[in-house]
Amino acid sequence: MSKIKAYAAQSKEADLEPMDIERRELTDDDVKIDILYCGVCHSDLHQVRNDWKNSKYPVVPGHEIVGKVMAVGKNVSNFKEGDLVGVGCMVDSCQECGACKDDLEQFCEKGATMTYNSKDKHMGGHTFGGYSENIVVDKEFVLKVPTNIDAKAAAPLLCAGITTWSPLAHWGVKKGDKVGVIGLGGLGHMGIKFAHAMGAHTVMITTSPSKSEDAKSLGADEVLISKNDDDMEKHAGSFDFLLNTIPVGHDVNPYLSLLKRDSTMVLVGAIEPLEAVHGGSVIMGRKRIAGSLIGGIKETQEMLDFCGEHNVVCDIEMIDMQNINEAYDRLTKSDVKYRFVIDMKSLKES
Repeated sequence: MSKIKAYAAQSKEADLEPMDIERRELTDDDVKIDILYCGVCHSDLHQVRNDWKNSKYPVVPGHEIVGKVMAVGKNVSNFKEGDLVGVGCMVDSCQECGACKDDLEQFCEKGATMTYNSKDKHMGGHTFGGYSENIVVDKEFVLKVPTNIDAKAAAPLLCAGITTWSPLAHWGVKKGDKVGVIGLGGLGHMGIKFAHAMGAHTVMITTSPSKSEDAKSLGADEVLISKNDDDMEKHAGSFDFLLNTIPVGHDVNPYLSLLKRDSTMVLVGAIEPLEAVHGGSVIMGRKRIAGSLIGGIKETQEMLDFCGEHNVVCDIEMIDMQNINEAYDRLTKSDVKYRFVIDMKSLKES
């Protein structure tokens, strides 16, 4: 084992502070990665504050990791020292169940090993994430990052990117479709970029008229203010697909009225109870509400390859590791456009 620098929270009330952690020695199937950049996800904040009541302390967050390969095990043939690679929300799974065999490791029937706060089958205890100098990961969970895109801005693709890409891809969004992206934040801004790059007529749906200019600069063809009843009526029954990124419980019924017959709204933001759904909102038009969780490794690689071909990356604000607590305070207030990314050099040189 090797001891490295990291930032951790010791309790739900605690700030993130420096802490030394241990990484396992390289196995034959492992890739050791020098972390260059790590995105800051709202899930990091939820885990640190124990909002989901499942946190294991100390918490070392971070699952939007981009770095360079330091070393590989003898069974690793598709990565070599110096390669630009990524690690997302998972670092392992059973790789044997039906979900894993279908390249849907996020739905592993035995439970995927998440990048942090999961049971660590190699070292005992729980896993530590990307707010650290380096990480050792099974080769099956390492991704190739295209070298023609900005590595810093690629980091949030490993969570925010795949979370929005997966439903757009799975539900077959294509050129000419009318796609609505509900909510403009870390997820919503990527939904706009992907839908636009796929050739869809992309509509940003928001409660805030002030976000119109930003939405159009990201690729939205139109902006629909959901509080404007007249505009909502004009768009009723016209959408082929809705991507709902609102991160809290809310009333989905007004959005269901926007869908065409046999069309779907997919939830990716609200992991909590929703307000009551009126049965008629789905019965009239045979409409569907569905959900989606990140994506498997194969699909995540497809997303990264698409980003390389279309030059799609996240809009980011860079921070030093030492400013993470201030960034969390700002994240609570949605004061970021649209993802924080940590320059890990600031940790290594501290």
